[in-house]
Amino acid sequence: MIKWRRILHPTDFSGASSAAFARAVALARADRAQLFLLHVLAPPMPIGGEGYVAPQVYEDLEASARKYAEKRLAALQVKARKAGARATALLVEGVADDQILRAARRRKADLIVIGTHGRTGLVRLFLGSVASRVVAGARCPVLTVRGR
Repeated sequence: MIKWRRILHPTDFSGASSAAFARAVALARADRAQLFLLHVLAPPMPIGGEGYVAPQVYEDLEASARKYAEKRLAALQVKARKAGARATALLVEGVADDQILRAARRRKADLIVIGTHGRTGLVRLFLGSVASRVVAGARCPVLTVRGR
């Protein structure tokens, strides 16, 4: 039976991530593993009428997104700790799948627990699937948890 030591849970704060969070916390608690809660901030993509966005507006959007993510991550960290898991929150910027894989390598994760929305067809074609790119690129096992 495998005993996990370091579990990485990437979250986008969606319903799919909630289901994966619950599973990650349960696994971390059962194995007394360190749980890393990760959120990746993507650069804001404002759409202006003329295609120009003032630098101040861009900076405000970025600051707002960061503040929101920090608040949500802190709440998840508290929830995980109350459930008996040793949890650490991580906030990084960049392309989601690249940063998830990088964090897994840096933290020497034994397992990645990631939610999946289960999209198919054209939606998946246009939006892609972070979870599938993580599965393809991970050096450790990846548990995908389908959202409700």
